[in-house]
Amino acid sequence: MKKRFIKSSLILMSAVSMAIGSAYAATPAELYDDVWKIVNKKYYDPTNNSQDWTKWRYRYENKLKTKEDAYVAIETMLSSLNDPYTRFLDPKEFSEETQSIKGSLKGIGTQIGLRDGNLVIIAPLEDSPAEKAGLQADDYILEINGESTKGINIEAAADKIRGEKGTTVTLLIQRKGVPNKTYSVVRDEIEVKSVSCKPPFETTKIPGDIQYIRLSSFISKNAASEIESILSNSSGMKGFIIDLRSNPGGLLTNAIYISDMLLRGGVIVSTVDRDSYKNTTRARYQQATDKPIVVLINKGSASASEILSGALKDNHRATIIGEQSFGKGLVQEINRLPDEAGMNITIQRYLTPSGTDIHKKGITPDIVVELTKENADAKEDVQLKKAIEVLEEMTCLVQKNG
Repeated sequence: MKKRFIKSSLILMSAVSMAIGSAYAATPAELYDDVWKIVNKKYYDPTNNSQDWTKWRYRYENKLKTKEDAYVAIETMLSSLNDPYTRFLDPKEFSEETQSIKGSLKGIGTQIGLRDGNLVIIAPLEDSPAEKAGLQADDYILEINGESTKGINIEAAADKIRGEKGTTVTLLIQRKGVPNKTYSVVRDEIEVKSVSCKPPFETTKIPGDIQYIRLSSFISKNAASEIESILSNSSGMKGFIIDLRSNPGGLLTNAIYISDMLLRGGVIVSTVDRDSYKNTTRARYQQATDKPIVVLINKGSASASEILSGALKDNHRATIIGEQSFGKGLVQEINRLPDEAGMNITIQRYLTPSGTDIHKKGITPDIVVELTKENADAKEDVQLKKAIEVLEEMTCLVQKNG
């Protein structure tokens, strides 16, 4: 068969769960069949994009001679689902993805997605080459190294953006309200920093009795423990600002654990699988703090960020400030395949505690505050300033009623 092997690149995942078993040797045909069976059993849409999934099982019978043949056939099969989040990972890509969960990755440090068929930046990582170069959430990537991204898929785009440390990738960016601009970004090895207590603009002063927490990613396995450590050492604070702006998501378990620390009972999230089975997760952790909370979100806040902000909003535990979030309401599972390959597969859609499906809609803030280009250029964080103002009002009210 004709080889159309398209490698994908490591990009930060949205809310994911883990189903990684031991790898084993397999023929190309067995590898292909394993993927077919996983989709047939787990894919969240029982119609598999309104198609007869059985037609794919023996489509390449006696035609897969090499692993590369199997990779191409698998990618072709998965593309029929029309789901950019269900994708095959060759051994190198799978290794890189698991490394990101351990806390490191290589590239420019941005999550990309598709919106109405167009390549868009969901969010750059904090202190990443992408952020330092000036890339922002909701930027549309029109060209990569001079080549149009029209009709491109996430895997092919990520492969073009990735590269060796020290090399440069050029991106033609379309941003609302400004002329198109080409950005040159030098690739690097990136440490995934989950938590910081430093605001994005040093010009914004945080009162000494307010604990500011910037959570930039849920991908690292250390994210929940880092938050827990801060909460346990903040007994003297009168309230918390949790900044989820431009946080593209990560592990579902992190979103649940952190929500659990902040809630005193109530639903955190519900997931619905292909059989319409609804599984509801409730808060059971010993609440780490009952102090007032304000959460900041923007259009780069996706998936796990939306689970956390949705849980706190619907349980009336926090005031949400900022802009409408990205709208990523699907959960992926990571599966280890034979010969150290892997795949991410969408296995569920999730609902906020109120039963809201936010996919392609997002979380609506309680208080809408837009951070304009002029604000950013002037390093004036009007969203954070509003959060401080609201939190101080909340704490005064608590003290008065107390």
